[in-house]
Amino acid sequence: MRRFYSSQPLAGQSQIELEGQVVRHMIQVLRIQPGEQLHLFDGLHCYLAQLIEGNKNRALLALLAPVESAAPSPLTTHLGQAISKGDKMEWIIQKATELGVTEITPLYTQLGDVRLKGEREQKKLQQWQQIAISACEQSGRNDLPIIHSPQPLTNWLAGRQEAMKLLLHPYGQSGELAVKDITRVALLIGPEGGLTEAEVDLAKQQGFTGLRLGPRILRTETAPLAALSLVQHWWGDFK
Repeated sequence: MRRFYSSQPLAGQSQIELEGQVVRHMIQVLRIQPGEQLHLFDGLHCYLAQLIEGNKNRALLALLAPVESAAPSPLTTHLGQAISKGDKMEWIIQKATELGVTEITPLYTQLGDVRLKGEREQKKLQQWQQIAISACEQSGRNDLPIIHSPQPLTNWLAGRQEAMKLLLHPYGQSGELAVKDITRVALLIGPEGGLTEAEVDLAKQQGFTGLRLGPRILRTETAPLAALSLVQHWWGDFK
């Protein structure tokens, strides 16, 4: 069953009209025809829907019945990710969404190579948000992760209030953390060149614990996925 995201609330509606990219994907790419059924979700609810009519610009759908689907992860996770070059950041956002991340904040760090400004930053943010939507469509997830605007690492650290704050670091402690009943986790991942000693010290001053994932140093696009899998195993979906 094909899944599509609606930015309009679905609850209480009998029909809904969609426009824009979602319609082009539905009609032109997947060639869904009138009478065919699909799933629509709005970030909270999912409904079985039927296409009544559509063209490349708009689609009219009837909402037939609510669909029971997987609940959000019981673990709230906020990923602070140093912005990566090329398509690595897009890959991180896609996979982190599949793993149930709640929020992602792209970070500017001292050794990070990527600097976005003005219109370029806004376009990149919109692209990242669309990647998260597509990952939700594919994975069966109804709740959308929040993709924040990029910000300096120092600003992000100052706002952290999570009960567990973990810094992925090759010289951190290894092994399972002896902590139970955690519901909110912040994860900090540095850039390809790593975090500076000053940045690591600042994170530790803000209550972050260094965590090493095994005997090998992981790339910036590998570390967040390994870390999310672990915290979901310890306190979340995989518990």
